Amino acid sequence: MVGMIKKEDVEKVRAAADLYDIVSATVTLKPSGTGTFVGLCPFHDEKTGSFNVRPSLGVWHCFGCGLGGDVFKYVEQSENIDFREAVELLADKYHIELHYENSGNGPSRENTGSKRTRLLEACEEAQRFFVSQILTKEALPARKLLGGRNFSQADCERFGCGYAPQGWDNLVRHLASKGFTQKEILDAGLARQGQRGIYDYFRGRVTWPIRDSTGRTLGFGARKLYEDDQIAAKYINTPDTQLYRKTQVLYGIDLAKSAIVKKRQVVIVEGYTDVMAMHLAGIDTAIATCGTAFGAEHAKIVRRLIADDSLGAVQLVGPLKVKDQPLSSRIVFTFDGDAAGQKAALHAFGLDSAFLSQTFVAVADDNLDPCDLRIERGNEAVRSLIARAKPLYDFVIDAAISRFDLTYTPGQVGAMKAVAPLVAQIRDRSLWDAYARKSAGRIGVDLEVMRREVMNARRQMHVRDEDAYAPKRRFERDEPRVEPGTNPYTNPATRKALERRDAAEQAYFKIDDAVFIAEQQFMAVLIQVPRAIDRTMFGQLTIEHFMTSVFRTLFQAIAAAGGLPSDDTPQGLWMHNLTKAGGPMLNQVINELAVMPLPLPGDDGGNGAQPPQSNASGGVGGGAAAVQLRPATQEEQRYATELLTRLLDMGFMRQIGLAKRRMAQLPDGEEKITLLGQITRMETARKDLQAQIYGNTVG
Repeated sequence: MVGMIKKEDVEKVRAAADLYDIVSATVTLKPSGTGTFVGLCPFHDEKTGSFNVRPSLGVWHCFGCGLGGDVFKYVEQSENIDFREAVELLADKYHIELHYENSGNGPSRENTGSKRTRLLEACEEAQRFFVSQILTKEALPARKLLGGRNFSQADCERFGCGYAPQGWDNLVRHLASKGFTQKEILDAGLARQGQRGIYDYFRGRVTWPIRDSTGRTLGFGARKLYEDDQIAAKYINTPDTQLYRKTQVLYGIDLAKSAIVKKRQVVIVEGYTDVMAMHLAGIDTAIATCGTAFGAEHAKIVRRLIADDSLGAVQLVGPLKVKDQPLSSRIVFTFDGDAAGQKAALHAFGLDSAFLSQTFVAVADDNLDPCDLRIERGNEAVRSLIARAKPLYDFVIDAAISRFDLTYTPGQVGAMKAVAPLVAQIRDRSLWDAYARKSAGRIGVDLEVMRREVMNARRQMHVRDEDAYAPKRRFERDEPRVEPGTNPYTNPATRKALERRDAAEQAYFKIDDAVFIAEQQFMAVLIQVPRAIDRTMFGQLTIEHFMTSVFRTLFQAIAAAGGLPSDDTPQGLWMHNLTKAGGPMLNQVINELAVMPLPLPGDDGGNGAQPPQSNASGGVGGGAAAVQLRPATQEEQRYATELLTRLLDMGFMRQIGLAKRRMAQLPDGEEKITLLGQITRMETARKDLQAQIYGNTVG
């Protein structure tokens, strides 16, 4: 049995891991104050970014759902794995050899990788195998198919096209020769269990690797080539595995990610060859779903990449101008113009209003898909297709109106009856009214009649009225969708969202006072810049200097962690020790304070937060968490001293108040005189403290 990973190796991985690099692989981060970056949370759906990352401390926290932690916790949450697997995954990424404590029940394990890592390795090896087969004699039909779609050998290499041989277990035998077990091959979705053993899932097909935004191969898509294929489906995909979820993967996202972020545009097509055609025609933001319709989970991925929060709390929706780009921000679907395309467009109505306000539809003449359009009319036709895209609402409504002859009154009424349910599904109150007005004018009916039809349809369909253009509140009352027999609150983000909403909406314990603010600011400074704290003054603090229960408890946790850290303590280790001492009850508090903005100028020359410089070697020492606690600036020291003074001053005030109250209850005598002397000394000490810091005294 394998023992625990040695503590020193865990710290090596923590020191090497670059939190900014890891998070920004899937979340677009923007500078927000000193050393802090903000983006849309990957763990719950939101429209305004509340996900904060502080790379210098190795800490992240979402003020929306309440999740947070260090780099290991982020990997645990994003990859749905445990702590041990997170350490192993990062160790693989940063080429760090792990050593394990021997449990006594078997040999120790060194650098064999986690289960998830092994599945990723199996998929990468399968991709190498498929690519190696594309040039074989047997793969001639595959090369003909790709060549017939105007894809050169170089194009196929760029997009990773491969060939799965027709044999029963070619891939299985190849992977076994590389040391993979049958269980690993099955768990990766590369094989299926038969009566006589396992056999290849992909056989006699062209293959495409389906990768995540960081370029890791998660699964495959494959197209049928032979009529005698035992699987009738033209296209098949990897079944859902620990790595691959069809509702959460997008083909081409690894190639398109940087262009999507830059242009704030994404083009969603229906097939692998369409993605290839788009990119080769210059539309480098093209991606495709894999064996399923575009849904809410896909929308979350896209939103995190194209979201624009440049005006802070103002929620920007609708097509927006993008600097140095000819087209505004948008999500473009390339639907067919036939009935199936109409149905797909209507399906998209189920996405949220803010997303739909930026959604466009592009339909080519003669209903050609992008790949066929490129073959018949060239790259310019593909680029023109995207440039001429029209808003989704206009596409669906215009398609419905075009079916009727508006020359006659019955045709006008028929068009109105057909359009009203479509307009009714537009949840944003401003947009549906605008489209009702626009449709009434085009059809030629009275606006009030159209509005009445739309309102009736909204009531019948129970459409919820909302404002897509309003800023989303931090604790939005969006109830989770509940499937019969399931508990949506098993999801930590969903559970924490409800807990935080309950706390935010209660009316019996509201905090907004100077005492709380002083204690909160002091704790934030202590966590973020511990070297700003004067050690002598800090030594005078006791738990009695704090009134807020959570900060009293946090003060005790700081003592349990060893008090103020030494100057040569690594940033990441300071946060780890503090979080460990605080335990589960204080983890969220520590994370929030670690990313909380302070009323101080930055330590980076006034340029705001900048992405950490990556270590080209990728070795130990590349992460910000490896850096020792940074020296405090003069402004930080001055602010920390001011806060310490407030706390000590309030401590004197409370002690003096208690002493005077007790003195008033005492009879004249020696005890009262002694207490009066104590009060006098405390008042003198208080005045000396105020004079030292503020240069004056309070009479």
